Amino acid sequence: MADDDVPRETTEPHVSLESTTSEAANVYLRFKSIFGDPHARRSRGRKRITPVAGSSVPFGIGRDPHGLGDTINSLTMQLGWNSPLAQSELLASWAELAGEETANHSTPAGIDDGVLTVHCESTAWATQLRLMRNVIMEHIANRYPDAGIQSIRFQGPNAPSWKKGPRSIPGRGPRDTYG
Repeated sequence: MADDDVPRETTEPHVSLESTTSEAANVYLRFKSIFGDPHARRSRGRKRITPVAGSSVPFGIGRDPHGLGDTINSLTMQLGWNSPLAQSELLASWAELAGEETANHSTPAGIDDGVLTVHCESTAWATQLRLMRNVIMEHIANRYPDAGIQSIRFQGPNAPSWKKGPRSIPGRGPRDTYG
């Protein structure tokens, strides 16, 4: 069989109603389909709107006013501010947490990655607070559970050192450079 003998389907171009009518008629038909027929019979009665679940209805369930404290607590929880707020409260109330005498000789410096750093007046106070670490951690866990404190680091007064930071490597230091 040759290619000429095979019956072929003829495709005529699709003629639509839009191509045979004027542009004004097309616009009218489009508006009629969108907005409806202006000559159609309209119902005289009011349509009842069925309430959608969770919609805002005056005097409905859940529309009672809430206290400002409840609203602020809800907002801080939604925005994820609980941990920073608890940490700042912890730093502000160090005197109540550790005691007056201890607070007179130590100050909280800050919180980094769950580690509370406390600067002490002397090495004796730093040692004493290291011995009380478990008691202080228990108070923090009970009063400020959202603070995320995992450990406490007590530092004595800074003495001059050749060391260049907490992550320096051990070694002889500057002594090996003197001739």
